[in-house]
Amino acid sequence: MIGTSDLKKGVSVEVDGTLYQIVEVHHVKTKKSAVYRVKMRDLRGGHIIERSFNAGEKLAAARVERRPVQYLFGDDEMCTFMNSETFEQMEVSHSLITDSLPYLKEGDTVQAVLYGTELLGLELPAAVELRITESDPGVKGDTATGATKPATLETGHVVNVPLFINPGDLIKVSTSTGTYIERIANG
Repeated sequence: MIGTSDLKKGVSVEVDGTLYQIVEVHHVKTKKSAVYRVKMRDLRGGHIIERSFNAGEKLAAARVERRPVQYLFGDDEMCTFMNSETFEQMEVSHSLITDSLPYLKEGDTVQAVLYGTELLGLELPAAVELRITESDPGVKGDTATGATKPATLETGHVVNVPLFINPGDLIKVSTSTGTYIERIANG
């Protein structure tokens, strides 16, 4: 059990039988008592809720672990990962990791979020390096400030990139926004 004063971003708790991860905490003092307004992400469903707790209230701490896993391969319905510590393989439904798929390529290592043996999701690095497979050529003289064009990455994800980017280039992409950050290497 943890008290409301111990609530902070990233802490996992169990409320009414549902696993949540704290996203944001605000301590609000009223005339009668103190209240904690908390935004929490449902670890299984993915949606965010807001809830208030009175100061001194106790919540059940959830033992959520993070383990390194390597993405081996995937098909239309399932993806296979290998635990980097025990070498055990686990199959995961696409629906559980839909947001992570555009940034995963075979052989990548990411953090799996586990509750016991149940996989709740994946934690990706802030940015990943991916190769451009398809992109229209930039038009010479079309150098308006901030001009971009769509480019398809090796994972199939499409991002807008500057006009000077060509197929074969290696670029860095933000996993939180899905946008181009910088070019790493020419193709």
